[in-house]
Amino acid sequence: MNHEQSRSLYDRALSVLPGGVNSSVRATQPYPFFIERGDGGEIIDADGNKYIDFVMGYGPLLLGHSLPEPVQSSVQQHASQGPMYGAPTEVEVELAEFVARHVPSVEMTRFVNSGTEATVSAVRLARAYTGRDKIVVMQGGYHGAQESTLVEGSGTDTHPSSPGIPDSFAEHTLTVPFNDEEAIHEVFEHHGDEIAAVMTEPILGNYGIVHPIDGYHETLRDLTDEHDSLLIFDEVITGFRVGGLQCAQGKLGVTPDITTFGKIVGGGFPVGAIGGRSEIIENFTPAGDVFQSGTFSGHPVTMAAGLETLRYAAENDVHEHVNELGEKLRSGLTDILADQAPEYTVVGTDSMFKTVFTREGPSNRDGHCEAGCTQQESCSRYDYCPKNGMDVKQTETDRWERLFWQGMKEEGVFLTANQFESQFICNAHTESDIETALEAYKAVL
Repeated sequence: MNHEQSRSLYDRALSVLPGGVNSSVRATQPYPFFIERGDGGEIIDADGNKYIDFVMGYGPLLLGHSLPEPVQSSVQQHASQGPMYGAPTEVEVELAEFVARHVPSVEMTRFVNSGTEATVSAVRLARAYTGRDKIVVMQGGYHGAQESTLVEGSGTDTHPSSPGIPDSFAEHTLTVPFNDEEAIHEVFEHHGDEIAAVMTEPILGNYGIVHPIDGYHETLRDLTDEHDSLLIFDEVITGFRVGGLQCAQGKLGVTPDITTFGKIVGGGFPVGAIGGRSEIIENFTPAGDVFQSGTFSGHPVTMAAGLETLRYAAENDVHEHVNELGEKLRSGLTDILADQAPEYTVVGTDSMFKTVFTREGPSNRDGHCEAGCTQQESCSRYDYCPKNGMDVKQTETDRWERLFWQGMKEEGVFLTANQFESQFICNAHTESDIETALEAYKAVL
């Protein structure tokens, strides 16, 4: 493939953008390829190269790049009526009503502008509601670029994971490994009366896609109830993708106190949201005293895109289609790995997937999960599959970025450039796309 135009654009970008990009995950070696446009389930770069797109904007594009007529019409209508108003509109009420009807934990929602803003606001709300300071998060987890959760370390021995964050922020953040029931019990035993909330993704989506082991989230629910703490599910990635309109919490059968959303709830436009029981969410100003505000919050174009995307998904069996393709792709990947790389692990659920370059695994794959690891103890690979984010971090991450990702790009398949981020299927993808992708995996692996 020719990438001369992307190379030229990157050269220009380096002069005016730090690292030549506006989000660190877009930086790839030797340089990123620049996108000109999207078309259904594909993207076309500045040099005219076409790729099957499994990045999907890192998750927001449930319907793909070509919006169906009802979604496009609503977006254009609201954009043509005026960019924004600094006052409420009916469409934000309608989207909040839709979310409340379908998501088990949500009675009331505050819309913001990004997943990071949602998690920042959720942490502030939890601390104010409980009168406590400490937050428990999962080691290796990610909840946006915010000071309270950008931490490294174990238990109470934590420190900021980025320069520019005072050590005092990390003092209030405790970390435990995802899926480690003993660790979470120990943290509550020593700090239960200081913990405002436990925040976790219901299924880790930023670190390779890791399912909870049986009973883990029930343990979190019981412990937070017992100690009058809150349980926060970060569904920025899983929201309206895993579990359909009920989100991952509906699929898993565990109801959090607060849920953060992003990505799909805005239909591909900048968005975030904090949802939960009315008695909690009403503590935001002006109903309560917890300050939260934003010039672009509830932006009418974003609200219209989110509402019509979710309506279209509900009325056109979108989740059924993307989940079937996800099952087909993960099953095909499982068969390919059995022949070519038995130590690697297929992960994912619904319309999410990933191949994790684990370093060990049994040569006999009898009885294993057939379409992605779901942490079943009866599986022959159970002891080898990643159980938390740190397990994924110890995989062959360099091989993914330096060799595999590059090879898949040359085969015309666009994946996330690192080992950690999820891949996504959209409604515009076809069975032919899945078959083409599987052939690419077979060739590159």
